Amino acid sequence: MILLSDDFQHNERIPTELAFCAPDPESHATLSNNQNPHLTWKDVPEGTKSFVIICNDPDVPSKPDDVNQEGRTISSDLPRVDFCHWVVVDVPALVTSIARGSHADGTTPGGKNPADAPGTTRHGINDYTAWFAGDADMGGDYYGYDGPCPPWNDSIIHHYHFTLYALDIERTPVEGKFTAQEVLNAIDGHTLATATLTGTYSMNPDVS
Repeated sequence: MILLSDDFQHNERIPTELAFCAPDPESHATLSNNQNPHLTWKDVPEGTKSFVIICNDPDVPSKPDDVNQEGRTISSDLPRVDFCHWVVVDVPALVTSIARGSHADGTTPGGKNPADAPGTTRHGINDYTAWFAGDADMGGDYYGYDGPCPPWNDSIIHHYHFTLYALDIERTPVEGKFTAQEVLNAIDGHTLATATLTGTYSMNPDVS
């Protein structure tokens, strides 16, 4: 199975329009268009009944001490942790592509409504839910896709792995406010094939 995009090539930079934040010369960061990327796939295994898509960034700093702090840089030696940007389940077996901006188009303070997921698909929550917890302006449950916004003072490029899972079940057995990890637990033993497309992104002008 192969996963592709018209918006970026494997291991190439994700366009700013697909990010949650864009670099800003004065404030370091500003909200961007936050559109989900175009995705398309082929060579689907026989017996596929639905798909799951998960996007994660494994390059997030494990400590917040230096994140977005003036006069500081986040060291490349700092251990990194995973951050989920998108989880969508119940993509029908006959679907072979997702249009750019069809699952997200713009930033939504407090997060998108889960009912806004297209067609029969369902959105889980991403990790902006925890990141903005307690923030009076941005706090809430962030369903669906919310794109890259790595620290503007990070010394490394972040990698965003879009992974497609072909399943032998029509409906992923998760309910309500589910996470990527809960989806992965639920589809264990039901995955026929996977394919991954990786994009990169940085907010630091000194990092290429």
